[in-house]
Amino acid sequence: MTATEPITFPHQTGVAVATLPAAFQQTVTVRPDAVALRTVGGIEEITWAQYARRVEAIAGGLAALGVSRGDTVGIMLTNRPEFHLVDTAALHLGAIPFSIYNTSSPEQVEYLFGNAVNAVVVTEQVFLPVISAASTGVATTIVVDGVATGTISLADVEHMPPPEGFDFTASWQAVDSHDLATLIYTSGTTGPPKGVEITHRNIVAEMTALAEIVEAGFDDRAISYLPAAHIADRVSSHAANMMRGIQITTVPDPREIAAALPDVHPTFFFGVPRVWQKIRAGIEAKLAEESSPVKKALAGWAFRTGASRAQAQLDAAGSGGPGSGGLAHGLADRLVLHKVRTTLGLDQVSFAGSGAAAIPPEVLKFFLGLGIPVLEVWGMSETTGVSTMTTNDNLRIGTVGKPVRGMEVRLADDGELLVRGPVVMRGYRGMPDKTAETIDADGWLSTGDIATIDDDGNVTIVDRKKELMINESGKNMSPTNIENAMKAASSLIGQVAAIGDSKPYVSALVVLDPDAAAARAKSLDVSGADLAELSSHPQVVEEISMAIRAGNKTLSRVEQVKRFTIVPTAWDPGGDELTPTMKLRRKPIETKYAAEIGELYEASPGESVVDLR
Repeated sequence: MTATEPITFPHQTGVAVATLPAAFQQTVTVRPDAVALRTVGGIEEITWAQYARRVEAIAGGLAALGVSRGDTVGIMLTNRPEFHLVDTAALHLGAIPFSIYNTSSPEQVEYLFGNAVNAVVVTEQVFLPVISAASTGVATTIVVDGVATGTISLADVEHMPPPEGFDFTASWQAVDSHDLATLIYTSGTTGPPKGVEITHRNIVAEMTALAEIVEAGFDDRAISYLPAAHIADRVSSHAANMMRGIQITTVPDPREIAAALPDVHPTFFFGVPRVWQKIRAGIEAKLAEESSPVKKALAGWAFRTGASRAQAQLDAAGSGGPGSGGLAHGLADRLVLHKVRTTLGLDQVSFAGSGAAAIPPEVLKFFLGLGIPVLEVWGMSETTGVSTMTTNDNLRIGTVGKPVRGMEVRLADDGELLVRGPVVMRGYRGMPDKTAETIDADGWLSTGDIATIDDDGNVTIVDRKKELMINESGKNMSPTNIENAMKAASSLIGQVAAIGDSKPYVSALVVLDPDAAAARAKSLDVSGADLAELSSHPQVVEEISMAIRAGNKTLSRVEQVKRFTIVPTAWDPGGDELTPTMKLRRKPIETKYAAEIGELYEASPGESVVDLR
């Protein structure tokens, strides 16, 4: 497939489609009475037929409010069915719906809406104070959860008569594959967010490429819990629902994902690395709490057997041969591992994926041992999500696999990964200079990632080009590699920020995982202790010290963490230290924790610094 070849998506009906509205209109005809959207517990369920009727009604109401082809529609919602209804309705008008993070400040809302130039925003009452505090050009605010002063309710929009002469069918049929389908605002580890312009063609190309790797249809179930402002949820949830008929269960609070999994038993589940790490930590905590010595020993044997089986699979994949099974693994799976998967709600998963950030290989090996091969994907907002991925027949842990259909990859002279293909964005909204810096005249997009490509075509991401550390001796190091080595050693470690640029050695700021810390507080008989208390508890400090030493053993001597301090507060997504997608904001961290970092390099540091030298 060339970069200019028209792309269509062969739907179950056999009719080729080139836009999201066209795909949706085909999808709703397949199983009109099947549930398309639901909430946990089935409290709310919307069939495909109901979905279609409501989309047409909302589209008519939006048109009555003046929304037309090419207009932007801002969305600030938690994960709920109304997001899908509103977004899909706007798409049928040829409009450009886009979501912003719910953690956005008034200043950020002002910048985002100013860049998008949207006159309409759809939101919930809880976010009204933030939106109201921002100075924007928004003329109409639509609230999905009731009635509020100065707003219009979604129910009222849905019952508005469309403007005279409005033709819903003609409207969605006029949408072109090169029209914008959405804007994805990068979370911005440095500088203001950039509005990534994603076309219908981009999303259709992405879904087409994934369809060749992963089968999906109306019998599949997925959970929407990641922010709709992130490309992962927009593609793996929203687009997959419209184009493949996957049933979506919405979860408004990502902290409720553990409770949602057994309700849904998803066949498709995508998690950012921290989600997989927290599931692993939960399993390990349950095993540690087991009071029966017999059950504890049986579980330990089963997990060791699973781990051995996983390593055999990986060794066989590396040698090109088949992995071994064995009676022991079959027994371990029947007695323990399958029951664990069922309890988690992951017993019916046919596709499990991880992306958005690097995941420690040990976490992937853990889940492979449990019987859940987690495929690692790599991509960007600028490439509509997945550009490369591992597969069940190419489970090369440590790499992000091979390019998906239509994608080309190569390395620049300095090792930066360059990509080209039909999923590459149209450009950055209102930033032609930035677009020209990122995409060259031949269509190659500079990813900003330093990578390697092996002889089989598997890509390995080393780190962000701008985040590589160079110590005072001139040694290049990947902070992400160092940080993952530490996080993999203990579930008690939630975040690590490696420090070492222009320094004599590597040090680290360590943040406890709140959930794991709460469990540890219980075992230490100090239930109710906050992170500040636990961060200085001798046994906690010793456990973190042992984990750092264990992580160091997997690194070269120059990469090893020599000193660390435990930060006594949590780092929350969208806060000073983390982007909404859990990436470290390194520059703000260096500024905010300048005193703590300085102490890590003092000749005689205080008691909060642990010296491992």
